[in-house]
Amino acid sequence: MRLRLNGLDVDCIIGERPDERERPQRLRVDVELAVDGRAAETDDLGDAVDYAALAEAIRTALEEAKCRLIERAAKVVRDVCLADPRISAASVSVTKTGAVPCLASATAVLDD
Repeated sequence: MRLRLNGLDVDCIIGERPDERERPQRLRVDVELAVDGRAAETDDLGDAVDYAALAEAIRTALEEAKCRLIERAAKVVRDVCLADPRISAASVSVTKTGAVPCLASATAVLDD
């Protein structure tokens, strides 16, 4: 079974330039997780991935990581996801807007 978390906005330090190291910028995070699907059978929250807790763990990890590159941010997110034993694989997309004039956004995608 797949579980998707779409549009998690995280304000964190991201970027290489000196001005980017001083102020938080917004990242948009999307993840698709491979889970065992037991919760679909049992309808029991105890068998499900707690996506509210996972979203908070992702936010905290990115705030603490202070990555320079969105590629690294994607790996940080994937590592958080895979720390949950109910998640066997994670595809991660991290998007940063406004980094380059005339470019709407840049996205790093990390697939398992």
